[in-house]
Amino acid sequence: MENPFDDIYFMKKALQEAEAAFDKGEVPVGAVIVIDNKIIARAHNLTELLNDVTAHAEMQAITAASNYLGGKYLLKCTLYVTLEPCQMCAGALHWSQISKIVYGARDEERGCMNLGTKLHPKTEMVGGVLAEESSQLLKRFFIERRNLN
Repeated sequence: MENPFDDIYFMKKALQEAEAAFDKGEVPVGAVIVIDNKIIARAHNLTELLNDVTAHAEMQAITAASNYLGGKYLLKCTLYVTLEPCQMCAGALHWSQISKIVYGARDEERGCMNLGTKLHPKTEMVGGVLAEESSQLLKRFFIERRNLN
């Protein structure tokens, strides 16, 4: 029997978090962290609400998952995030030793791949999962934001 808990299933959960960010006026990036097909952390950008440039979805999710697990390492965990992690988030993910990162849309300008940020050597990275949906949400946010100003 096919496992319903695949990358698309969990990326849809991350997209729900991105929608929550959108509704709050935050850049719509969402994240979930999963272990053994169970979501242990849900998060979205909170930089505006918290007035904190480090309050990215990934950073919020890392903290929540670490609290859930009772430790700082995210071994055997997978992060699903709607946008390729930035350099700051990739650095934190490196230190967390997360096993896998699955992202939706590429961030050609500020993404960790273009900036050459090193992930932990054992971290697997997969991109492009629901990339179009993730990208469209970001585009819609910035179009609406431009129209308000």
